Amino acid sequence: MFLVQKHTPVRTCMCGIANMCVSCLRSRVDISEAIPKQVSVHFCRQCERYLQPPGTWLQCALESRELLALCLKKLKASMAKVRLIDAGFLWTEPHSKRIMMKLSIQKEVMNGAILQKVFMVEFVIQPQMCEDCHRVEAKDFWKVVVQVRQKTVHKKTFYYLEQLILKHKLLQSTVRIKEIHEGIDFYYASKQHAQKMVDFLCCLFRSKASQRLISHDVHSNTYNYKSTFSAELVPLCKDNVVCLSPRLAQSLGNMGQVCVCIRVTSSIHLIDPNTLQSAEVDGNTFWRHPFSSLCSPRQLEEFIVMDLHIIRDQRLGPSAGLKSSKHTLAEVWVQKTSEMDSSHQYHCRTFLGHLLNIGDLVLGFDFANANINDEFLNKMNPHHVPDVVRQSRVTSLQFSKLKCLHSNPQYTEFLEDLEEDEMLRKNVNIFRDASKVPVESETDDDGAPRISLTEMMEDLSLSDTTGGAGAEMMTD
Repeated sequence: MFLVQKHTPVRTCMCGIANMCVSCLRSRVDISEAIPKQVSVHFCRQCERYLQPPGTWLQCALESRELLALCLKKLKASMAKVRLIDAGFLWTEPHSKRIMMKLSIQKEVMNGAILQKVFMVEFVIQPQMCEDCHRVEAKDFWKVVVQVRQKTVHKKTFYYLEQLILKHKLLQSTVRIKEIHEGIDFYYASKQHAQKMVDFLCCLFRSKASQRLISHDVHSNTYNYKSTFSAELVPLCKDNVVCLSPRLAQSLGNMGQVCVCIRVTSSIHLIDPNTLQSAEVDGNTFWRHPFSSLCSPRQLEEFIVMDLHIIRDQRLGPSAGLKSSKHTLAEVWVQKTSEMDSSHQYHCRTFLGHLLNIGDLVLGFDFANANINDEFLNKMNPHHVPDVVRQSRVTSLQFSKLKCLHSNPQYTEFLEDLEEDEMLRKNVNIFRDASKVPVESETDDDGAPRISLTEMMEDLSLSDTTGGAGAEMMTD
């Protein structure tokens, strides 16, 4: 005879339901108990980078994917037995030194039940200076210096280079900037960062490298060097009058030897004021056949346009190069403003006939009364040398402005060049000047080009452009 006993389900002591229900599981089991609810994150206030253990410092913006990944790595060891479903930031005050993160996790508990929980983790930002900033504060931190030089009286090309450096954010790895005569020195903590700057400057520069031994460890056979890169920029800027060698002028399409530099970017843009023939000279060609400016800005004189005649049927020879379509050839008769009591006038050709009107004030170089010591000009036929070369019209600035590493009275002339040259503005960040009244027209009343509102960016501080350290790195 067999006795059969009826099986009675085990009821929980919490709610009396057979087998533990989901509500009881949630109240009894905490799947996030192994995950810390408050974690420290180290942040360097000097370079605005976060520490990723053991020794990597990362640049992360607030609520960015990079910062999210860095914070989750701090919790990786404690989340080995759970499954991460979702993670995101909660808004906090930027100055609260807190980063709040919302996490959703899952974990399998008894009898195959899967629980999901949403909870918050607070990351406390702790200040800690990184090793690079420690070396900066020690004042003996650099290992490589890039010496950028331009041996000219005027620094228009140098100012343009400065804007390119700011736009491409090449100062992020720079530990110090020192302004000196004829240039700027950029200091770096590693040779790799300095090499990036040298590679950026290779178009119009000639450079050479040297190094000096600082210390030597005989036990490990290691050497400590300080390296120097010397980069020299071509000694030319916009509106310079130059005289080419006969060989170079012939290779550029038999253009005239006396030319005007209309732009210096990754190459030197020249134009013949007698024929409108234009050419570009790259850095390698310039250093093989160098030429210099025939006059300095101090030698420019003010003239007034007395008469103007547009030349429309100018033809170039069969072997000539390209002719500029953005300029207009004209014959002008000008008179010095300092000689208005006389009737002496000068005749010359200009490539800016589309901008000139009778009565305009212009700046030009008086070849007839100048004492010029130039190797190629002295060998030219005197009949091929013009009396006056007109360089620029007297203009005024509008409401644009630029970010710069330093200030100089000559900087105003560089701003005028930007207003007149659209090609020059393409590689420069131009910002709106709130103190000036904006205008929508892209040309002024006289037809001279202007900077339109669509080309300008909203105003930013220098710290936005250089990562917060540009202004502080500047030293005399």
